[in-house]
Amino acid sequence: MLNNNDLNYIGKITALKGLMVEIEITHTKPELNELLNVEGLSDIYLQVYYFTNNGAVCININNSTELRCNLKVSRTKQKVSVPVGEKSLGRVFNALGQPLDKGPEIKEKRRVITEPSGIKTYRKKQQFELLETGLKVIDFLTPFVKGRKIGIVGGAGVGKTVLTMELIHNVTRNDKSLSIYCGVGERIREGNELYETLKETDVLKNTVMFFGQMDSTPAIRSMVGPAAATAAEYFRDEEGRDILFFVDNIYRHVQALTEISTSFGLIPSEGGYAPNVFSELRRLQDRLSSTANGSITSVQAVYIPADDLSDPAVQSIQQQLDSVLVLSRSIAEQGIRPAVDLLKTTSSLLTPQIVGQRHYDLAAKVQAIMQKYDSLKNIIAIIGENELSPADRQDYQNASKLIEFFSQDFAVSEHLTGKPGQYFTREETLSGIENILGIKRQKDEPLADTKDQSSKHKRRINLKKS
Repeated sequence: MLNNNDLNYIGKITALKGLMVEIEITHTKPELNELLNVEGLSDIYLQVYYFTNNGAVCININNSTELRCNLKVSRTKQKVSVPVGEKSLGRVFNALGQPLDKGPEIKEKRRVITEPSGIKTYRKKQQFELLETGLKVIDFLTPFVKGRKIGIVGGAGVGKTVLTMELIHNVTRNDKSLSIYCGVGERIREGNELYETLKETDVLKNTVMFFGQMDSTPAIRSMVGPAAATAAEYFRDEEGRDILFFVDNIYRHVQALTEISTSFGLIPSEGGYAPNVFSELRRLQDRLSSTANGSITSVQAVYIPADDLSDPAVQSIQQQLDSVLVLSRSIAEQGIRPAVDLLKTTSSLLTPQIVGQRHYDLAAKVQAIMQKYDSLKNIIAIIGENELSPADRQDYQNASKLIEFFSQDFAVSEHLTGKPGQYFTREETLSGIENILGIKRQKDEPLADTKDQSSKHKRRINLKKS
């Protein structure tokens, strides 16, 4: 029972609506984002969201149904924090820093998730280091550059999570690499499968995982991103590490913020999203940046509601990414994996300065052929392929070979398909495309510097010659 004379006493609850809890402040005023205790409910916390003239509006973090009006509220003088440092490696936490892996709770060395790192010293010299993923379509069309952001965009069921898991499997083999996985609003089964996969491949020891899955409240789901970013900032700033940051799914972060805004009665702008949603999204993206001490390379799965690429939230997310890999439902229905739309996929990093002139010229040729292929499809449906000119027929056939060439078996789905996972070096990818297009490589054409990861994989295959 709280005493009104207690210095931590604030006031009492005056109104409840969904996640929103209104408090009348009659005594000590708390800080923004501070956690508050409720009389007689020690396991329930309220987080201060904003202040009004006579009180504060808070978020019911766990959406507890035990709250009622007139209950007394007191300060904890604490904010949501998560464990950081060596002891957090190999562990799984929720957005509040509580363990989800049945391991011991880490009470020391914690950081508040709502307070970004104050270090803003970015790299003086622009450095481009290519990281090889072993996935042909990614290494060719959306080069994986250290310290940059890549998005895997697609609707439900087109393979975003599986592709993200394959990237984690291929890229995090290096014992020196440190990975942080952020699961927002996705299926619990998928999170458990990823955890078991990382454990079996001995990658988990260099990984920190944060989850706020489908069964979590919007408040928890909205905190998972900042919680994971806090851990990444620590390893980047304090230990000078290079981080691989995986998010599945960043759109669910936007969705959680939207649900909170709805509970608080905020008026949505065009597209049904509250204005503060996009500012919060930008604030999170800004935290995933590289500094003079270390780097954060981010891979973000982006769900497209109703397969609508023009959705305002999807557009806002894409604007903050360096590369966008678009997965298509129509391609997925053809049994092609990964189901990448080669025309809609874009990257600002596909330049001669980063990937080399050879790679850049090949990419331009492939995009031109795929554009022509898309135009010829409707003509062929009417008059047939035999009526095309020899040049058009050759381009159409080459495009069909390229689509087949970019398909690939995944190691993480081997237990389902029975087919061993495939890993391709960037040289193998470029050579395979040159074979399809009938291009002979000049001896003096060097390949851009790449951090070769092929030696980390036991299973390798040779490219099939056209």
